[in-house]
Amino acid sequence: MKIEYIYHSGFTVETDNYFFVFDYYKGRVDLKDKKTIVFSTHGHGDHYNREIYDWEKEKPHILYVLSGDIEAKASKHVYILDEGEDLKLFDVEIKSFGSTDLGISLLVKADGKSIFFAGDLNWWYWDDDSDEEKIRMEHVFKEEVNKLKGFKIDVAFFPVDPRLEEDYYRGGEYFINTIHPRHFFPMHFGDKYDVIPKFIHKMNTKDTSIVDITERNQVFELE
Repeated sequence: MKIEYIYHSGFTVETDNYFFVFDYYKGRVDLKDKKTIVFSTHGHGDHYNREIYDWEKEKPHILYVLSGDIEAKASKHVYILDEGEDLKLFDVEIKSFGSTDLGISLLVKADGKSIFFAGDLNWWYWDDDSDEEKIRMEHVFKEEVNKLKGFKIDVAFFPVDPRLEEDYYRGGEYFINTIHPRHFFPMHFGDKYDVIPKFIHKMNTKDTSIVDITERNQVFELE
C-alpha cells in the first residue's frame, strides 16, 4: 500500500487496484488512474468538503461513500452509509461502525488489506466535562472499539488530538492495546506534529508500528 497524508484527518490509500480518499477537507490530492472511492465519515468542516465532487470532472466514474448525517442524495455514484451497515463496491468490502461524535467509522477491505478509519471515534476526555460525562464517554468509546476485536487490521487511522492536552493519548492507547493494528497513523492533530513523537515514545509498542508524520503530502509505502 501507498499512503499519503493530506492534512489533519485527510489521507489517500493506494492498493494494487484501488485508490481511496478519506475525510478530505483541504490540501492537494493527486488522483490516480485506478478505481477510486472517496469516503467522508461525517459532515464536520474538518472532515468533509463539497470540493470532492469536483473530482468527477477528472474521474467521471469516481464513487463516494458518505455518512448518513451528510446532506446528500444517493445516486449511481453516491452511497449513503449509516452505522452498522455493509456495502460492497467493486471487490471492496466496506463495514461501518459507530463514533463517539458525529457520523461513522469505517473498516475497508481491498486487495487482501484491511483498513480502519476512525473518523471522530475517539476517547474524548475533556477537562470541563462532568465526571458522569467522562465515565459515559469511556464506556461508549470502549464498547465501540471492542466491536473490532477479532478483525485483522493492517492499517488504522486514529485521532491523536493535542487539544485534549495530557489526555491526548487515551483513545489511541486503548485502540492499539485492544486491536493491535499492524500500522497506526495518528490523525486529527492539525499542524501540531510534535504530538506524534510524544505518542510514539509513550506507547513504546513492538506489535504496532506507529507512523511519524512530519509534513503535508508525506508518502509512506507499506509492504
